[in-house]
Amino acid sequence: MPPLVHSRPRPRRLMRMLPAAAATVLLTAGLVPVTAHAADEWTPASSYTSTDKGDGSYSVPLLNSDVPDVSVERVPAAENDEGRDLYYMISTTMHLSPGAPVMKSYDLVNWEVVNYVFDRLDIGDSFSLRNGQNSYGQGQWASSLRYHGGKFYVAFNTNNLGGSYLYSTDDIEDGAWTRVPLGRAFHDPSLFFDERDGGTPYIFYGSGSTSAVKLSPDLTRVVAEYPNILRPADFPGSPFLGGLFEGAQVQYIDGNYYVVIITWPSGQGRQVVLFRSPHLLGRYATADGANPYQARGALNSNGFAQGSLVPISRDGGRTDWHGMFFRDSFPVGRIPALIPATWQDGWPTFGTAGAVPVNGLFDKPIRLSPAEETLERQKSLVASDDFANDAPHKAYMDERWTIPSPPDVDESLLGVELVRNPGFESGAVTPWAAQFGARLALEPVDGATALKVADRTLNGSGPNQQLDGVLQRGVTYAVSARVKYAAGPATVRFNLAADWGAGVQVMASGDVPVGRWTTVSGRYTVPAAAAVDKVKFAVETPWANPQPPSSTVEYLLDDVSVVGQPVTTEHPTEAEVAPNGSRLGLAWEWNHAPDNRHWSLTDREGWLRLTTGKVLTGDYVYGKLSNRAGLTWFEEARNTLSQRTFGPKGSAETKLDFAGMKDGDVAGLAMYNRGFSYAAVKRVDGRATLGVVNRVQPFPVTFDRAAAESFVPGTEVPLGDATEVHLKGDVEFDAPTGQGWTTFHYSLDGLNWHRLGQRVGPQTLDGSLAHFMGHRWGLFNYATKQAGGTVDFDHFLLSDTLTAQGEPLDTTALDAAIAHASTLDEHHYPAAAWSAMREALRKAQAARRTAFGTQNQVDAPERALSLELARLGVARVPVAVRASTRTRCAGPHVQLTVEVANHEAVPVDVSITTPYGAKSFRDVPPGKTRSHPFTTRESDVPAGSVSVTASATVDGVPRSVALEVPHDGRACE
Repeated sequence: MPPLVHSRPRPRRLMRMLPAAAATVLLTAGLVPVTAHAADEWTPASSYTSTDKGDGSYSVPLLNSDVPDVSVERVPAAENDEGRDLYYMISTTMHLSPGAPVMKSYDLVNWEVVNYVFDRLDIGDSFSLRNGQNSYGQGQWASSLRYHGGKFYVAFNTNNLGGSYLYSTDDIEDGAWTRVPLGRAFHDPSLFFDERDGGTPYIFYGSGSTSAVKLSPDLTRVVAEYPNILRPADFPGSPFLGGLFEGAQVQYIDGNYYVVIITWPSGQGRQVVLFRSPHLLGRYATADGANPYQARGALNSNGFAQGSLVPISRDGGRTDWHGMFFRDSFPVGRIPALIPATWQDGWPTFGTAGAVPVNGLFDKPIRLSPAEETLERQKSLVASDDFANDAPHKAYMDERWTIPSPPDVDESLLGVELVRNPGFESGAVTPWAAQFGARLALEPVDGATALKVADRTLNGSGPNQQLDGVLQRGVTYAVSARVKYAAGPATVRFNLAADWGAGVQVMASGDVPVGRWTTVSGRYTVPAAAAVDKVKFAVETPWANPQPPSSTVEYLLDDVSVVGQPVTTEHPTEAEVAPNGSRLGLAWEWNHAPDNRHWSLTDREGWLRLTTGKVLTGDYVYGKLSNRAGLTWFEEARNTLSQRTFGPKGSAETKLDFAGMKDGDVAGLAMYNRGFSYAAVKRVDGRATLGVVNRVQPFPVTFDRAAAESFVPGTEVPLGDATEVHLKGDVEFDAPTGQGWTTFHYSLDGLNWHRLGQRVGPQTLDGSLAHFMGHRWGLFNYATKQAGGTVDFDHFLLSDTLTAQGEPLDTTALDAAIAHASTLDEHHYPAAAWSAMREALRKAQAARRTAFGTQNQVDAPERALSLELARLGVARVPVAVRASTRTRCAGPHVQLTVEVANHEAVPVDVSITTPYGAKSFRDVPPGKTRSHPFTTRESDVPAGSVSVTASATVDGVPRSVALEVPHDGRACE
């Protein structure tokens, strides 16, 4: 790859020479962007996630894809190998793995993923879809990216995995990251190094107010607290302040600290508020404790809100500042926008006089050479894939974990009732006790006894019992109770919960209708880290603020039960998390951490294999939601491979070999979130049937899993003896805006396609934020009866053309790219870049020789080839000259001959310098070679090198290169 694409930001040093295996060297040192010799007809379109118009302008929001909670950091030109400002951006990925993507840009408009901070955030149950646990809508949130002292730092919070973490590396693109747990949760943590105070590290955080902590110099612990530095109440009468008040990010600009915060005032849209002060810590730094911060509404236009200020270097040492703020654009997701600012009196006005229209145009703040602009526009956050296992290796892929030993289980505590006095027949309330003001009493009911729970004022008001030392880590418990209430809401949800000091853990829950005895039941696996020595078991109703009507309902309770089940608990294993020899491209992320035993790119060359590792239980629920709503089978399935969708419309195509499916298996192509639409093959009683599933809001708390994923009537297609099927999903996010509608098609040969029913949807934002990310494409395979079934996916092909548009297949761009490649001279390019282009060309030519059935089949090879052609455009050597050396014996002395070949279309001047003399050639003609023998007058010459420089006027621009060319050692008689 050329340095423009993958050079690592490190302290500047001399450019290293390429290692030479032989004494023939193509001069590539000091690469500079040169206008490519492009055929007029090769003008590739911008990528699917680029809004660069190719004329010096771009539209907002950027990227057309889900990139929320952005944090942008600049690495100045003086501090990296590339000699120009580099920009990196990080985002939220919650339950996805790998996670915390690092994106890179040269112009702040076009971005590509270059790394991930982690492969998996945790090996515990909730991040791995094990034992009923999940991390939907939780996991990694709101990362902060900072560069300081030659190192990169990332801080983020986890809502369910032990609080906040700080990662660091000295190589943001290829290095491994070191993780430090901070031991507590910081909401939307923003790391800031105060250079005015020697680089002292702080984390700003909070929702509803902004606080800060000072970290130790090694960034491993909190050493000071500064609560409530910024509070809405400190700025009375400010109409731009209101809800949220979070996502703080700090910058120091011209003597003042600026804090960017998102707010959502009542009756208004989400907006940006800016706070400014000469004192970072506000009232903690003033003599009289007064608040020195001023507040200003900075942007209130079309919901562009949370994000950061971004510096842009200008001539004369001046710095401009833009805003990178995202906008809710569901179901695509939360999409960032680069918004220019006009500054006056130390305050910015963003957009055009404060207005930022959706799809509005702005001038690019950083202009590059034409060749560089072409390359940047080809970069994308999404990608087609032929599953060739040729993705670049990254350090996160080698992430290692220490696998804990499975917990010891006391089997005498399994299968027995752990609740004492479960049916209240002992004649006493004990060992039950009241909590939060509730009154407990025994009450006869139909010849038996129940517990009456009265005087409730809070959701937690009710009975509890200590289960100290009897619950066991890793054991699954059947938990149940009978409940009845006489007056109140039509239904009340009751939670059977445990608390061992890590917050209330709902073990079972259910909706109880008024006036009817109802059994609330469920299963719960105690986490491996639970402190089971002291556990309180309680019956509660759901919490809300303010307290809901259910918090005052009086009820009867009977037959409470907690019984440990035979141990079938899954435990993490080394094979599950160890690398398996397969490397996916950076556009892919798994839905939760994968089980590496059950996916492969090597079992069948050129195919992705997904194997069902377990049978789904149907027992999973959303741990994030107070109502404990159930997950579908699709959501419970592990090893679903996903990519972002892109707007306003897009298409994904795959080929599925389902010969290895077992009865009860379901596999296919999904456009998914909590709501989803998918086309899938189901195998039932040995017969395979294709159809479409569509799950939309409202989402019930309890439901029949099989019914929820039954085929839409009119979409079922028996597949008979077929073992392969091509699937295609076309999604529209603009018909209407705010909804996703998908039309699925299938083919048995890839050429003749059939629509599977009508378009399905609408997919919309789930207001519970159970997932809280944009809809994604997914490839999946799950089992409902027996594990071990396999499916193979041959490819994943993207396009922005939909079948419903009725357009003829267009190969113009593909033909132009192939034609342009044929005009290029390999001597003009580094070997690695040339080889990558030739491989993309080989695949494009092979595709062109076959018949096409969809635009996806045309666009995927064209996009891949155009990207490699664009890379060549910036990798072209300044002067294409090849130099070689040879040594021989001329009598008793060694003779060293240096030969230079000109591969340019213009004359080249060459100078050769050796320890044994120098020689110059002027105007070496195109295609010609010049050589000169140097007599060393020595009988024994050690291996060494000679210096060769070449200069010419290429494309009207004077250019030169220099290289050290190795020569062999030789001894003569």
